[in-house]
Amino acid sequence: MQFLIVPVTPFQQNCSLLWDEHGRAAIVDPGGDLPRVLGEADRRGLTLTKILLTHGHVDHCAATAQLVRERRVPVEGPQRADGFWIEALPEAAAQFGMPPAEAFEPDRWLEDGDTVSVGDETLEVLHCPGHTPGHVVFFHRAGRCAWVGDVLFAGSIGRTDFPRGDHPALIRSIRERLFPLGDDVRFVPGHGPMSSFGAERRTNPFVADRLFAGTSA
Repeated sequence: MQFLIVPVTPFQQNCSLLWDEHGRAAIVDPGGDLPRVLGEADRRGLTLTKILLTHGHVDHCAATAQLVRERRVPVEGPQRADGFWIEALPEAAAQFGMPPAEAFEPDRWLEDGDTVSVGDETLEVLHCPGHTPGHVVFFHRAGRCAWVGDVLFAGSIGRTDFPRGDHPALIRSIRERLFPLGDDVRFVPGHGPMSSFGAERRTNPFVADRLFAGTSA
């Protein structure tokens, strides 16, 4: 599977294009700047087949309803507990000075253990709450790559001071759900550069192994 990261909007969140060898593609977290993202897809001759959402925050799904209208594709994710965030998209967009955003209903809410397809490629779904209660991660086992949204960043972790954020749950999601996938797994965060789980286990000041020596975390 091939992918391209397209940072969008002044928040510079990472929107990703994923596609298989036949050019069948998905967009992960369309937070805005659709002409740029769709332009990249069209230049590569990709056929957009679906939208994948890691979570319901406005900077990661504000353009979803518009994209559905333009390309008539289904929406998969996040987990149902993020429904209240999606319903509040119009208010959130106004609050943060973003272009108007519409609420929508995903075609498929995702649960831990589900899989999603991008053409011939399969991604595993991991429910990783903490930043939001319904946050999911997409893991491409064959390519050893994960799309983790705002759970984990290079050198940092997701915020938990929003409604229904849960710091202990976030730490468990990272250390008990993500790190066991393997040190070699690279990940695309919701913001900033890629990293690997191994690098974060060694150096991340919030979740490095040395911080949890002698504990069960």
